[in-house]
Amino acid sequence: MSSEKILIVDDEKQICTLIKSFLEKEQYAIYTAYDAESALDILNDVAPDLILLDVMLPDISGVDLCLLIRQKTQCPILFLSCKSEEIDKIIALSAGGDDYITKPFLSGELIARVKAHLRRNRILATPGKKVRKYHYEGLEADLDQHQIFLDEIEINLTPKEFDILAILIENPKRVYSIDQLFEMVWKTDSLEGDSRTLMVYISNIRKKIEPEKRGIKYIINVRGVGYKFNNSLKRS
Repeated sequence: MSSEKILIVDDEKQICTLIKSFLEKEQYAIYTAYDAESALDILNDVAPDLILLDVMLPDISGVDLCLLIRQKTQCPILFLSCKSEEIDKIIALSAGGDDYITKPFLSGELIARVKAHLRRNRILATPGKKVRKYHYEGLEADLDQHQIFLDEIEINLTPKEFDILAILIENPKRVYSIDQLFEMVWKTDSLEGDSRTLMVYISNIRKKIEPEKRGIKYIINVRGVGYKFNNSLKRS
């Protein structure tokens, strides 16, 4: 039996029960919460491997709850929402979400996405991998420990922000198109509007690691092509 734990946070009890039935057939341990307060209480007792989070909750929004959850865990967070507007997706993903699923959804799609995110987490947790540490003029990246430091101060990146920066750092001579980065990080084909989502993430990363007073640019925009890491910086 799988030991992986999934927390479902949705104020619609029928939806919770339905999703729980889907996932229990896949042998996952399921926990349910109908509001943000209950979800945080469960997080204090359980370390879920993945969270399914509704955007609309009775006490606070799912986006606000996501920000609180990110202070406690970096496990995958998959948003569930009746809203399909691009701006809603961008806001949810920028808050630290890893995926966005629009209701109504097919059980097969939900299970496939859950498995994909859990599989990726297992791969990242596999011991014995080559140590991946990089240091470029004040920016230190320990990709195995999922840590980024700027002038020896740890920078808090969301999982998706970290994944984007890690891809660029590990391949400093390569220019990635927006579609390539989106597909590599989200593990799905890019769709219309995904370019704006990716650019929002790049902008957020730059705000965190490229303060104007330092005058150092780590991420370079190659006009008409995409993005690359600044390989002219000295590596130590």
